Amino acid sequence: MFPGRLSSMPSPTNVILSSSASVVTLQNEEERVSCEDPQTSSVYALPLQMALARQKQSASINWLILGFMVLFHAGALAALFLFSWSALIVSVILYVLAINVGIGMGYHRLLTHRGYEVPRWLKRLMAVCATLSLEGGPLVWVATHRIHHQHTDKPGDPHSPHEGGWWSHAGWVIHGSGAHAEPVLLKKYVPDLMKDPFLLWLDRYHWLPLVVLACALLAVGGWPWVMWGIFLRVTIGLHATWLVNSATHMWGSRRFATKDESRNNWWVAILTGGEGWHNNHHAHPASARHGMTWYELDVNYFGIWLLGKMGLAKHINAVSAAKLSGGA
Repeated sequence: MFPGRLSSMPSPTNVILSSSASVVTLQNEEERVSCEDPQTSSVYALPLQMALARQKQSASINWLILGFMVLFHAGALAALFLFSWSALIVSVILYVLAINVGIGMGYHRLLTHRGYEVPRWLKRLMAVCATLSLEGGPLVWVATHRIHHQHTDKPGDPHSPHEGGWWSHAGWVIHGSGAHAEPVLLKKYVPDLMKDPFLLWLDRYHWLPLVVLACALLAVGGWPWVMWGIFLRVTIGLHATWLVNSATHMWGSRRFATKDESRNNWWVAILTGGEGWHNNHHAHPASARHGMTWYELDVNYFGIWLLGKMGLAKHINAVSAAKLSGGA
């Protein structure tokens, strides 16, 4: 992102992020957050909806997160020298659990947009899988994404390419403290998740499942399993998810004339199991189905469909191009 544009900031508006059966409506915010100008050290106030914008977050580098990013990227390169077929298989399985089941099916389509329903135990299990991606806890992830939908490609969007491609991809991650340091914001944007004590606990200790997994992999498969199943797999998964924030707002086609720059990008969809059909998603955010035609491969929706067939997923909101055009 480039320096902020406070003068062009729109008035906050209500937004519905879920289906009519389960609605999350965010009312106009009056709360304000403090922001420090890095050049003058003066402190000024910003409306709450700007809490994750670059104006507030870019003032400082989060050295802890940056340190982990450097460590994991170095580990990913080192993993290439410790190849084994078993390590590759482990990394693929864990990638599916973390990125497809955890992030795509869990954090995104279930917790954020409530495009379908599952039993509480399964919702919690999917959230644990999501933490294996090293993308933070459920409250912080969901709050950030709901804000993204409310202010997509406008001032207040945490990761809009209008503020620069690098910022939208990874810059927003390594600057500031994010939603984790904004309790008022979390209370307003994720009141539904805050009612679950397990998700509250998991949000605070989101790093713990990955540490336990790393110890288990070391004990069973040694360092090759750790390097491939943790470092390389996590690094690829992070960039795949970040591409949804950056690439799918810059490159691709647009089926729907949304009021943002969202686009359908086939190669991001392949990497993420269907999250790359982003224009479809922004046009119909409550839909658990992002790939709306036969040629738009949506592995994550297929997983949700399977859960439905097993009786574990109900009230699945599945929008398709055929339904929109009045077909079967």
